[in-house]
Amino acid sequence: MAPIAERPAYVYLLSCHGGSLYCGWTFDVERRLAAHRSGKGARYTRRRLPVELAAVIELPDETSARREEARIKRLSRPEKLALTRVHAPVPEPPVGARRAAKRGAAS
Repeated sequence: MAPIAERPAYVYLLSCHGGSLYCGWTFDVERRLAAHRSGKGARYTRRRLPVELAAVIELPDETSARREEARIKRLSRPEKLALTRVHAPVPEPPVGARRAAKRGAAS
């Protein structure tokens, strides 16, 4: 029997209203962020909306992500803020800019 392939998992930090930070893990960052923003995420973030994605760290599997999440939760606030500078998510370009880029690539 072939081993089950592990899929990448992600640890993320959210910047919450009031300046606090929230750390979690997921297989799908976009979906999890949408859940947090809609008030269907963790109880902690529900009371601290709006939230913004501050850092994303890709790991090889769920076990690694859970370990990294636990490690980050033990860090001091300055250490967590340092992680947000190192692992800041790449911002999505505005919708109009994406369309223009596609047109330019098609030319």
